[in-house]
Amino acid sequence: MKKAKRNPLLARLAARLELSLEVRSDAALLPEPALIRRACQAALRREVKQAQVGIIIVDAAEGRQLNNDYRGKDYATNVLSFALNEGETVPGLPLFGDLVLCAPVVEKEAAEQGKDLMAHYAHLLVHGMLHLQGFDHEEDDEAEAMEALETVIVKQLGYPDPYHEEQH
Repeated sequence: MKKAKRNPLLARLAARLELSLEVRSDAALLPEPALIRRACQAALRREVKQAQVGIIIVDAAEGRQLNNDYRGKDYATNVLSFALNEGETVPGLPLFGDLVLCAPVVEKEAAEQGKDLMAHYAHLLVHGMLHLQGFDHEEDDEAEAMEALETVIVKQLGYPDPYHEEQH
């Protein structure tokens, strides 16, 4: 049997991004680690030479508590991004951060919006990764730029435009 050649580009991408995954939810349908890695790698901008990102998937109670503690909003939200240095790159240091996804909220949104659950997870991972890198959507022009970039990345992953109304 012939030994498969290792793709050097994929090896460099994998070396740039160190991911950890912690599941603290009993949701039945969760994204596979391969989907998480693909989405996070796709959203990693070229200028980021190294990143260490923790992915935590939580239930509604923990999602609500975190959103309340860190954003002053008393409800669970789909994704929270926690960036060391608020997304600003520090020369010589990797990008450090955590993404917290709330499984029940992601499931509910996907169902309400007629989206495939894994496509929605991929989109939220991309969205969160962009936040870790300093992207925001507080102003209209920032939101338009971020949404356009998210759409390109999500489509490259093989999923439909996440901002298009009905997905099914």
